[in-house]
Amino acid sequence: MTQAEGDDPGDDRAGDQHESLADRLEGVDLAEISHATESFLLGEAPSLTRVEVAEEAGVPLQLATELWRLLGFPHAADDEIAFTQADVISLVHAQDLMRLGVLSADRQAALVRTWGRSYARLAEWQTSLLADVALERGGDAGEDLLELASEVLPRVEALQTQIWRRHLASASARLLSSAGAGSGSVPQAVAFVDIVGYTARSRRLSESELVDWIEDFEDAMTGLVVDAGGRIIKSLGDAVLYVCDTPLAAAGVALAAVARGDDDDDPFPPVRAGIAYGDVVLRLGDVFGPTVNIASRLTSVARPGSVVVDEGAADTLASESSVELKRIRRVSVKGYSRLQGFRLRASQSS
Repeated sequence: MTQAEGDDPGDDRAGDQHESLADRLEGVDLAEISHATESFLLGEAPSLTRVEVAEEAGVPLQLATELWRLLGFPHAADDEIAFTQADVISLVHAQDLMRLGVLSADRQAALVRTWGRSYARLAEWQTSLLADVALERGGDAGEDLLELASEVLPRVEALQTQIWRRHLASASARLLSSAGAGSGSVPQAVAFVDIVGYTARSRRLSESELVDWIEDFEDAMTGLVVDAGGRIIKSLGDAVLYVCDTPLAAAGVALAAVARGDDDDDPFPPVRAGIAYGDVVLRLGDVFGPTVNIASRLTSVARPGSVVVDEGAADTLASESSVELKRIRRVSVKGYSRLQGFRLRASQSS
C-alpha cells in the first residue's frame, strides 16, 4: 500500500497521537509492563526453552522449529527461556494433527503458514486497537492496557471461536455440496472490483487518511457481498476479490458498487469490475483456476464505471430481465489471445 508523502494535516495528527502516547509512557518501566503483558497473554510467565518444549512434547527439535518458523513466531535461541506449558500442549496437538493426516507433508507448510499470517495480522490490529482505547482513557497507560486486556481478551477469544465455527459450518456445507456433485472443484461466480484512480488519489492522502479510505471501501464491499450471499476472498489494497454461487448475485454486487462509485454524493470511490463464471478450486480460503484469471483480466480491460463479464457468466445472465448484456470486441490479455467479454448493466426497464 502506497504511503503518502509531503506535509499533510493528517501526518500532524498521527504525530500528535504518537507523541501523546510517548508522553504517557515517559518514566514507565516498559520492560516490566512488557513482561507482565506477555505473562498475562500467554497464561503464565515463560519458563521453558524451545529445546525443553520439544523434549516434553516428544517432537523432534527440527520439526518443532520448522513449525514455529512457518507460524511466524520470533526466533529464540536454544537456551532462551521464551516458552510455556501451553506451547508444549500446542506442539502435541500439532503432532496429533500430523498423525491424523490433517497436517500431511504436502499441506503442512501452506496450512501452518496461513494460520501464522492470519493470526499475526489479527494480533497487530487488536493490539493497536487496545493501545488506542488505553490512550483515550487518560490514566496510566501501562495499567490501562493490562486492565483492558484482562477484560477484552476472554470476550475476543470466545467471539473468534464462534466466528470460526460459523465459517467452518458454511465451508463444510460448500464442501459437501461439491462432493455431492462428484467434482473436486465447484462452480462459482468470481469477481474483482477495482478502484479507479487509486494511485493518483493515494498520493494526495496522508497515511491515516489512506487507511481510513481503504477501510471504508472494504467495509462497504463486505456489506454488499454478504448481503448478496457471497464471500470476500481477499482484499488487494485497491481491489476486492469475492465469489458468489450465481452470476446474478455477483452481478448485483458489482452493479451496486459501480452505481455508488458514480454517485458524487457517495464517498464510495469510482470502480470497475470483472466477473467470470466457472469451476474454481477452493484451497485455504482462496480460489484458483482459469475462472479467477479470466475475472482478473476482464477487470483490467473494463472501463471506469463499467462491469465486464465472460461468456460463462453471460450465458447464465442472458435470460435475466434485470440486466442487459452487450458483446464487446475481443481482447488479447496475458494468457488469453482473444478473450470475449460482455459489458453488463442494469436493465433500463427494471
